[in-house]
This record gives sequence, C-alpha cells and structure tokens, in this order.
Amino acid sequence: MSHTSPTIRWKTTAFTIDLVQNEAGAICVQSILPAMVQARKSASLLFESSELSLISVKLAGEGNTHDKTAKCLVGSRLSARMRYESHRIQNDGEVEKLEIQSRDAVTKTLVTVCLSIYGAIPALRSSATITNESEDTDITVTQLSSIAVGGLTTNSPQWYHDYTLWTSTNTWFREAQWRKQTLPEIGIDNDGICELPDGHLGSQAAFTLQNHGSFSTNGHLSMGALVSKDNNDTWLWQVENNGSWRWEIGDYKDSIYLAAGGPTGMDHDWKQVLRPGQSFTTVPVALAHVDGGLESAFAALTDYRRQIRRPHKDNENLPIIFNDYMNCLMGDPDEDKVAALIDPVAKTGAEYFVIDAGWYADDGIWWDDVGLWEPSKKRFPSGFKVLLDKIRGKGLIPGLWIEPEVVGVRSVVANRLPKDAFFQECGQRVVEKGRFQLDYRHPEVRAWIDKIIYNLVVNYGVGYLKFDYNIEVTQGTDVGGSSSAGSAHLEHQRAYLVWVRSLLDRYPTLVIENCSSGGQRMEYAMLSVHSLQSTSDQQNPALYAAIAAALPTAVAPEQSATWAYPQPEWSDELNAFTVVNSLLGRVHLSGRLDKLSPGQLRLVIEGMDVYKIIRSHLNSAHPIWPLGLPQWHDDWVSLALVTKKNGIYLAVWRRGGVTEKDLPVKLPDGQTATTAKVLYPTCFSTDATWNKTSAILRLKLPDTVCARLLHIL
Repeated sequence: MSHTSPTIRWKTTAFTIDLVQNEAGAICVQSILPAMVQARKSASLLFESSELSLISVKLAGEGNTHDKTAKCLVGSRLSARMRYESHRIQNDGEVEKLEIQSRDAVTKTLVTVCLSIYGAIPALRSSATITNESEDTDITVTQLSSIAVGGLTTNSPQWYHDYTLWTSTNTWFREAQWRKQTLPEIGIDNDGICELPDGHLGSQAAFTLQNHGSFSTNGHLSMGALVSKDNNDTWLWQVENNGSWRWEIGDYKDSIYLAAGGPTGMDHDWKQVLRPGQSFTTVPVALAHVDGGLESAFAALTDYRRQIRRPHKDNENLPIIFNDYMNCLMGDPDEDKVAALIDPVAKTGAEYFVIDAGWYADDGIWWDDVGLWEPSKKRFPSGFKVLLDKIRGKGLIPGLWIEPEVVGVRSVVANRLPKDAFFQECGQRVVEKGRFQLDYRHPEVRAWIDKIIYNLVVNYGVGYLKFDYNIEVTQGTDVGGSSSAGSAHLEHQRAYLVWVRSLLDRYPTLVIENCSSGGQRMEYAMLSVHSLQSTSDQQNPALYAAIAAALPTAVAPEQSATWAYPQPEWSDELNAFTVVNSLLGRVHLSGRLDKLSPGQLRLVIEGMDVYKIIRSHLNSAHPIWPLGLPQWHDDWVSLALVTKKNGIYLAVWRRGGVTEKDLPVKLPDGQTATTAKVLYPTCFSTDATWNKTSAILRLKLPDTVCARLLHIL
C-alpha cells in the first residue's frame, strides 16, 4: 500500500501529504512527511499506510465491522462505506487548506474533512463536517472524529517496541505533569491478530483518554504524543474543545492509529440529529509531526498555537500583572487592604492591579450568592470607583475577578432570569457547589452579562477581567431543543466562546484571563480567544516549580500566567525562588508586598526589572528542558527558552539533593555560546561554568531551596 500512487498529493512548505483510496474506495492517509524528512529519507522507511479511513463516523442504526470493538472510535460500517468523491486545495495567505469530500450512498451523507496548514509549521489542523443530503430522512450522528490517521509507527517488525506514548495528568494544584509508557505497557503489542485468516486488521486493544464535562482539562491535558525511542520521529496532538473530548490510539495493520475529536455518544451522552440539509462540524484537532524528539514537536505546536489565537497586544507587550489573591488577600479585599498594596505594587513596576474575588460581597459568605457583580459598599465605603481611580493614579490599570458563567443559588439573579436560562436536568436546575450554570445559548443570559461587563469596563474603567470558573457540570442540559444533553453542552460552550470574542470586538484593549480553578480549562479552544491562562492555584512555591517548568507543553510562554507570591516570613532565597517561577512566562505577581521589608521588596523589583528586559524575546521563543520534562518530586528542575536573536534564557530550580549539577543545553543548529550569566537573583552565591565545547552548564547552588535565571549567549 505504501507504494500505491496517491489519489491526492498535497505538497506544502511544511509537509508533503499523500492520501490514497483503499480497496473499498475510502480515502486514507498514506503519509504525512515533514519537509526535512522528505529531503533525507525514504518514505518507505517511515510509514506504511494502514488503509484506515480518514473518516471516523457512526450513526444510530449502524454498527462496527469486524476490525475493531464497538468501544473504539474507528471501524464503523459507515466509515468503511464512505467513498472518496472530490477534493480542493485553497491558499489563504499563510493558511493552506485541503478539503476532501466523501459520500455514503446508503445513508445519503456527505462528510467533508478540512485540513489546514500554517506556513512552514509542521502541524496540521483537522475538522470534519457531516451533512444530511437525504430529502426526507433524519439521521442521528453518535460520533464524528475530527481526525483518524493510521500508520504512525515506522515500517518495522518491532513497531510495538519502537515508540513510547506520552500523556499529561492535569489536576488542581498539580498541572501539566507528563509521563511516558511503552506500547506493551498500555496493552498494545504484537498479539498475532493480523495473522488470522478471517480478515481482521487489528486487535481490540486501544488506549483512550477523555474528558467528560465542563472542566475540559481536569484529570489530563487534552494532548498526547507518540515518540520513537531513537527520538527521530514524533507525533504530538491536542484536541481543541472547552468541554468533552476523546482521543485514542490502537493497533491497525501492524502499526498505530490515532483518532481524536469532541464528545461522542458512548462517552458523553452526545448525539446530533440532522434533518435533511443540516450539517454538524467537529471541534478542531491539531497534529504535529517532526523529524526529531519531543522538544522539536513542542516547538512546532508552540508556533501553531501562536497562529490560531486571536491577536492581542497583550501577547506582544507581556505586561506585569499584580493580583491580590494568591498568598495575599485570598478573596477578602476591602479598601484599606487594597490601598495598602497600591504603592508597593507600583514600585515593583507592575502594569495591572487586579482585585480578585470578594469585591462584590458584604461578608465572606459569598460563594453561593454571586451573580449580581456590583461592588460592596460595606467593603468600599468611600466608593469603589474612588479606589480604582487611586490605582489608575499610580499608573496601574485596574482589573477585576468575575465568574460570568454561574449564578449562586442565593443570588437575586437566580429569580431574575428565566428558568430556561440555566442548565437543567429532568426539569430541575443543575446545582453544583451552590451555583447554577448559565446557558450561553440563551439571549437573556448574554444580554444580562453584557450589561455587567459594560458597567465594569465603561463606568468603572476596568481594563482587565479575570474570568474564573469553579464548578464542573458533567451532565449537560436537557432543555433548549437540542438533540441531546451532550450536544446542548457543546452548543453552550461554543456560544460562550462567541460571546467572549464579541467582548473583545467591543473592547479591543480589554485583557481577558482564562482561569478555571487554576488550569482546569487549559486548552486551545479557550486560549485561542483569551490572551492568557491562569496556570495553577498551587500555593507552595517549591511545588509550583514543577508546574512552571512544564507549562510550555500546554501553553505558549507569553500566555502562561504563573504566580510569584513573596512573603515577609520567607527567606530571601525562597522569595527569589517564587519570582523565578514566573519569569519565563507571564508574571502573575501577588503575595504580601505591603508587608515586605525594603530589602525584600528590592529583591522583587530586581526580578521585575529583569523580566522587562527579557520579555520582548519570550513571545517567539521555543521551550527546551535540559534535565528532561519535570517530574513532580525531582530535586532539580529546569526550563529554557530558546530565543530567535538573544540566546537562551534558562531557569533552574534546586529543591533538594546534590548541590552541583551538569545541565546539557541544546543550542540551535549553527549557533554557539560563549558565556552563561546569572540574571536573577544576583545577590546570592552562584557558581556557573559554561563549557562552550560540550554545551554543558555546570551549576553549583547553595544547600537550600533556591532558583536562578541565567542567560546563555
């Protein structure tokens, strides 16, 4: 099959992609060759097409073939019947698109797969659209994957030993922690099934990750990677949905396939009824393929993420944000507490001052009473606008925390909006953690929140909004005329993103932060719209280091808001440590700056000054990990950002163990470095020796919890 002449050859700056028809006439991917691979290697050494249909679709009343179990995303009878019909290639500036149409004569359905490539970036974005072309018959879609690609492993009899799978757990306080497993460890092996005479092409083995509900990255990031053991071939993917998703890998014709997409019927109570002429489009899935290891793949995905997000000056300028919550006021602000912070915050050089939770509540029992979003006169007797004007008078742009998707069960708003403006189950409003879930498909919801945002932005002069979300709804909603609770949930999530875009259209300088109990919606449906991401609620700076070092796997550095929260009772080394946590992303400054000694505050100011020097280089940099991707309990952790024109910025954290370490730093091809300089903190003992021949940094640090930021140039 690998030597079959392609039905479609799509040659771009990034890839040459060949698609062929299998014996049944279904279109399938034969190869996705990065440009560099194409120039140096024979395609037959890299891939052998698995003959897996590019289209992975299921309808009610249609089952599976004998190739896979019904629990798998691939192997449906409808997928096997889909016949390739036509394709077209479009160029829209830097974006090249290939649309492929296939039809099924039995059900009269049309499926169009759209592949997009952004310039020379070795990543493609895929989605699928299904249309009911019958004249008088409804169809019920129970699954439509955004992408299905086989033949991911090399053409080797040892394919099941040649690759490892990488996945990332992502839980509250412990985000973006990657692990690897061999294929036999996840049950994918050479089991002889393809040798049977009855036509089986794959076993029933599959490894699946999924999310069910509104916390789209609670449990795991919506990502995965397949890496060859020689680090010469890597696939890396992400599902872009702010709700339910599923991806799986499995064996098919002596290789590995990937199928991925949004909600499905068997996993998420999702089904979509399409009347004649109606269509449904899946959520996007991105797939990077590089001739190299994980670092090369993450570099490609980082560039891709920068292309798909909404442009915003915030991602160009990377202003410093102070937020009064973490290890500071912790949701209990008032005018005296906030006023005490204004001067020290201004001295640090911060550019935004965000008042977090509690500004709308007369007391601390506000959790189930949110929804009105009007300033508390009890907390701010002199007037909330007066306080915000004081912030603005110090050269700071004021910001506020808000949860625009929920209404507390005790809030007066719960009775002002109609019942069908909320998620419901069996006639009852869905309640989670004392809150109702708003349904953004409803026009009165959008009108209500629009008034709130107008008041805050126009009347109070707020320039920054932290959109938080702290409940998880798994059941969707059964009102609103949708095909299922799962489809209604997806419609709401898409409507919410449309609404956020509308805000930015109206208020183009407004900065909107995405937060969901830290990083519980840390994916690129949200981050293609919001300019930055709250990465964790972790309060221990030493533990946060493992998160901070891993974050560029999930978020572009210039969108990665990481807390730095110095405390008066901490040592200078620990206060510097928490500052280093944030310096290779977006500084999310907090902590009791008002209680720091002059020397402690100078240490923080030094860190902010360094950040202002380096930040212009971060929004085009690529991450590498000289000590490997961090593990939660590692004694030493590192992250480096390789810039285009200004060398490498390297953060190193020592949390225990030995005091001396060698760090191999991978320099870009054709570049050399002669020095390694400590940028921050400069007031402590640091022995850093750079070997320009071996590109190894030998670093000796004090026998305490400490961190350093270095510049290798």
